[in-house]
Amino acid sequence: MSIRSLTCCFIFCFAGCANPFAPALDDSSNKDQTQLDDLHTVDGVLQTVRKSYAYRDTTIYGKVLASDFVFVYRDYDKGADVFWGRDEEIRITYGLFENAQRLDLVWNNATSVDGDTTQSLQATVVKGFNLTVTFSPSDVVRITGYANLTLQRSALDGIWLITQWRDESNY
Repeated sequence: MSIRSLTCCFIFCFAGCANPFAPALDDSSNKDQTQLDDLHTVDGVLQTVRKSYAYRDTTIYGKVLASDFVFVYRDYDKGADVFWGRDEEIRITYGLFENAQRLDLVWNNATSVDGDTTQSLQATVVKGFNLTVTFSPSDVVRITGYANLTLQRSALDGIWLITQWRDESNY
């Protein structure tokens, strides 16, 4: 049998079949991975942040950050607050997402809400959180604290975006 005959036989035998040398795509995966929660609610924004950490996806994370977003944390060694903007936040978060094997973010009860999230264009929410970062089975970091979030929207029927995240954690 010639190579040409063998090739034709192979093509006819496997025509319409899945590639025998590659596994099929897994269609059973969680379909809500790319689905954002309702960003018209503050809770939807928080759940979208949680999903972005779970899926380690800065594209999802970036959808809840305003263009003028500012991240703030207290550097107790220097006795000063440290600030950075949206681009730096995405870059730093991308590094975390790339280096972690798993991220588990759990939002706890809100300790305070300043502003009516149904009838206001701005709200400040202080929300407790637990974040478990697994770099490897022997390197797990647990962070607890509060996220002091300022959110804004352009209209009452608009989506909420985080304009400031002040980290009040133990890390």
